[in-house]
Amino acid sequence: MTEPYDLITMGRIGVDIYPLQTGVPLPQVETFGKFLGGSATNVAVAAARLGRSTAVISRTGNDPFGEYCRQALKEFGVDDRWVTPVAAYPTPVTFCEIFPPDNFPLYFYRLPKAPDLEIRAEELDLDAVREAHVFWITGTGLCEEPSRSATLAALGARARSGITIFDLDWRPMFWRDPAEARGYYTQALKHVTVAVGNLDECEVATGLREPMACARALLDAGVELAVVKQGPKGVLAVHRDGTVAEVPPVPVEVVNGLGAGDAFGGSLVHGLLAGWQLERIMRYANAAGALVASRLACSSAMPTETEVEDLLREESDR
Repeated sequence: MTEPYDLITMGRIGVDIYPLQTGVPLPQVETFGKFLGGSATNVAVAAARLGRSTAVISRTGNDPFGEYCRQALKEFGVDDRWVTPVAAYPTPVTFCEIFPPDNFPLYFYRLPKAPDLEIRAEELDLDAVREAHVFWITGTGLCEEPSRSATLAALGARARSGITIFDLDWRPMFWRDPAEARGYYTQALKHVTVAVGNLDECEVATGLREPMACARALLDAGVELAVVKQGPKGVLAVHRDGTVAEVPPVPVEVVNGLGAGDAFGGSLVHGLLAGWQLERIMRYANAAGALVASRLACSSAMPTETEVEDLLREESDR
């Protein structure tokens, strides 16, 4: 790759094992599908589906599931050069239960440790990180060493160049001491230009839950754009220049809500790179998330530009 990537993400990768039966408790499920997973990985896939050049920095086990992850990335058009195997730990798998419209329990199998937490600072291609148009990190990457130091080193090397996005991505079960999280989130926020998260995630970062107060606190922490996802109330985006966009969700029949946030993230990247107005970005990202929520899988459900634009036209015609 001679040109800088549109997007490099850094964080989780693994295999999603999703039931092919909805409304059935996991002990009674008989058929499953295997899909590429992990939030940072799904965001890279989502942006690639929209025509962006993307790559992932992560690690898998040295096992067949790790090989599957790398093959799947290539099939989605995502560069896997920085997805390397770790001999000591297996590739993580994640199971879920599907109870539409709003109950999708997740069961993470990441013990004794997930390989994606073995990303090491000395192995990073910092030139590529600096040159990427967008660099995306996650809260999970801060939960344990050496990933924590690698994430902060990448942010430091990037020095807020281009668009640097912090997906607040709060998973308390990944932290040995969840009380430590806010301190590390605060460190990361000093290095990024965009923060995005739901109300629970924003509360971890700021100590607040009211959406506008969360957005203002994130701006005070140093970001240029704060994006607060409010579930059925839609999304609030506030820019340091005073621009505010509050956009309702796109109504769809929900099949599986998992992955909708990652589709939102890939579309957020796409819109920022395109230089769109803030409200247009939020409407587009909401539509992409809605399309994934109406489908079973995550990575393979990420929509194309045509699919998102068709849904937006349908919505405007109603």
